[in-house]
Amino acid sequence: MSSEAWLDEIKWTSDGLVPVVAQDAGDGKILMVAWMNREALKLTVLGGKAVYWSRSRKKLWRKGEESGHQQIVREVRLDCDNDVVMLQVEQLGGIACHTGRRSCFYQRLEDSCWVNVEPVLKDPASIYGNG
Repeated sequence: MSSEAWLDEIKWTSDGLVPVVAQDAGDGKILMVAWMNREALKLTVLGGKAVYWSRSRKKLWRKGEESGHQQIVREVRLDCDNDVVMLQVEQLGGIACHTGRRSCFYQRLEDSCWVNVEPVLKDPASIYGNG
């Protein structure tokens, strides 16, 4: 079996991507969902830090390259259908979301309205320097 045969076992989308769930390795909180192509997943496994594929920018996105909020990968799992990857990560800085929150899932449906239920930990302008 080739050293990259494990990549062939993944059911990639027609555009060569797989959805990825990033979960806090400590408490199990879902931090974010992103996408990877083969190169991103291979780089993640080899380097031990999360690398994603930015669909909007059409390029590799090294988590934390601008913010410093890198994800150190503790474990990589594949779901039962081989079409979703889960990373258990240590989230450096405690912030995974570009809004300055711990998790991208900070909105809860209440009475047919989306309500922000998690605080901003750091102003995004101070994280990304666009303020």
